Amino acid sequence: MISARFAKFVIAGGIAAAANVGSRLVFSHWLPYVAAIVFAYCVGMATAFALNRLFVFEPGVLTWRVQAFRFLLVNLAAVVQTVAVSLVFARFVLPGLGIREHDELIAHGIGVVVPIFTSYLGHRHFTFR
Repeated sequence: MISARFAKFVIAGGIAAAANVGSRLVFSHWLPYVAAIVFAYCVGMATAFALNRLFVFEPGVLTWRVQAFRFLLVNLAAVVQTVAVSLVFARFVLPGLGIREHDELIAHGIGVVVPIFTSYLGHRHFTFR
């Protein structure tokens, strides 16, 4: 069974992703595409941090600045993990299973899902202690 905290973590991530995409649409009115993506990523990360700090995890003993830095570290590790898992599935696992259509999309989907679990553990045991 999924814990209430993990469910809140997933919901916070979904809201943060929506803030990321939504703000990119707004930023694109004034900024070039890549700049809009970068600024939107910052909005999404700030949203995720705030929601997780306020609604998902206990306040902990660390200052919000230390938690924000650790939050960034865990999310950087998640990006590396997403790329690694996506590449392994796209280049080896899916072709080995005979899957050739939409292989990169499927691999990327798997790559995005895996860090949900590891990021949750990282934030629970490292970021918000």
